[in-house]
Amino acid sequence: MTLAKEKTIAEQVRADFPILQQKIGDKPLIYFDSAATSQKPVAVLAALRHYYEADNANVHRGAHTLSVRATEAYEKARDKVARFINARDRREIVFTRNASEAINLVAYSWALNNLNPQDEILLTVMEHHSNIVPWQIIAHKTGAVIKYVGLSEREDFNWEQYRSLLSPKTKLVAVVHVSNTLGCINPVAEITALAHKYSAKVLIDACQSVPHLPVDVQQIDCDWLVASGHKMCAPTGIGFLWGKLEILEEMPAFMGGGEMISEVFLDRFTYGELPHKFEAGTPAIAETIALGAAVDYLSNLGMDKIHDYEEQLTDYLFEKLAAVPQVRSYGPKPTQAGKGRAALASFNVEGLHASDLSTLLDHEGIAIRSGHHCTQPLHRIFGASGSARASLYFYNTFAEIDAFIVALQETINFFSGMMD
Repeated sequence: MTLAKEKTIAEQVRADFPILQQKIGDKPLIYFDSAATSQKPVAVLAALRHYYEADNANVHRGAHTLSVRATEAYEKARDKVARFINARDRREIVFTRNASEAINLVAYSWALNNLNPQDEILLTVMEHHSNIVPWQIIAHKTGAVIKYVGLSEREDFNWEQYRSLLSPKTKLVAVVHVSNTLGCINPVAEITALAHKYSAKVLIDACQSVPHLPVDVQQIDCDWLVASGHKMCAPTGIGFLWGKLEILEEMPAFMGGGEMISEVFLDRFTYGELPHKFEAGTPAIAETIALGAAVDYLSNLGMDKIHDYEEQLTDYLFEKLAAVPQVRSYGPKPTQAGKGRAALASFNVEGLHASDLSTLLDHEGIAIRSGHHCTQPLHRIFGASGSARASLYFYNTFAEIDAFIVALQETINFFSGMMD
């Protein structure tokens, strides 16, 4: 008797993603751009449709049945996100349009009111522009000084330099959990613990970690954490900020308008309670409800299982890339990464522009990213204007990696032949 082979997560879920069933030209779509945005399962699409077809009404503002149902679904999504990242209190979850807005909320509400001239902000050279530019604006407004943690020899977080840069002047550390270019998983709990010894606050950009591995804000013990829904199987236009309750209570509102108030008079107003203090105006109701559906979907699969499967994909991807001598990848290799590496590879091919490579691979039905991935300072360190990036998710397969490597090698051979 032959035992049936257990299906991988990808084999179990492929049918849940209608977009992956299509062809590009006459080639099956291979979607390797999930670090930019993930695809959406039918459960999430159904949640969007159900809201608009059955419950469409504004939240928190009506006693009629539709408003009550919409409000219940909206607030249930907050509960789901709170459990997903192990928040202590549901009021610690603030819905935003995206992670960029969440970072700006902290920048303008907390940093602008707490930083003084010569106070120091520590960032890393691998940060996404969204975790650099707001702090540059705040530094310009307050006189605070930004310092950057560089890379180690393995092209990941330079722990020794970080230790040397921390001082009593450090008021804020803002660091990415998983680099969208290098793929390294930064030791955020250790980074936070050391920063707290200097009484510095810590913000974690978890856009590339929350969708891919278990994230526990109480274990990390950071002060704020941000993420975007569209990278975790939810729609665009929805993200969230998590913050420690006592810190959020002290922060003034970021925006004024409906929903964030308790009472308004002609000469003054009073704040509403958390988290509504930071959710001015009509929110992205359908998108928030669908974010809740995405959290359910990921939770049902199991974040540990997702992470374990993606580690297998990562090892396989880098094993195959290593066999292509013209490829120069960035960041630590899986064998160097210690606590693991994200399922993405940023790379360049000698003599071939990343955008040309991406265009030619698209003719083979393979979608990868090319450009600077919103990490221009990092690419300047490498002396590269940009790079190609193949980023995977739990719905990708080993066979897709094989097809990608074949197409990559054929493209390289084609260009090499043209140069001869």
